[in-house]
Amino acid sequence: MSWRKYWSYKEILKSKLSTKLKKKVMDSSLLPCLSRVKIRHKTKVIDALQHAQRLKWKWAGHITRFSEERWPKRVTKWIGPEGKRRRGRPKARWIDDILQLAGRDWMKTANDRKKWGQLEEANTRKGP
Repeated sequence: MSWRKYWSYKEILKSKLSTKLKKKVMDSSLLPCLSRVKIRHKTKVIDALQHAQRLKWKWAGHITRFSEERWPKRVTKWIGPEGKRRRGRPKARWIDDILQLAGRDWMKTANDRKKWGQLEEANTRKGP
């Protein structure tokens, strides 16, 4: 089986970007064969993508505990106007990753902090 069946194009780009950023920090353009693991070990830097995903999940869980009047919760729950969308592939939304892993009732799931923490770990570990 080819690697394309396991990794989506988005995940491949995330991985490449993360590796390039770390090589840039190390100024190791002369060492193109360095693996991500070796780079992370040498730089002692956290993975920026995993950190961003973790913060996103924490913010999503935080939003669910807001009262209904607060605008971040109202905007997150907003469905949008009815009607036809433009042709082509739909634009990725902020919530799409969360919906994919946690499901449509993610706000109920997020109120259970233990379950939400487990989903956060699963999401951030599957990164590039």
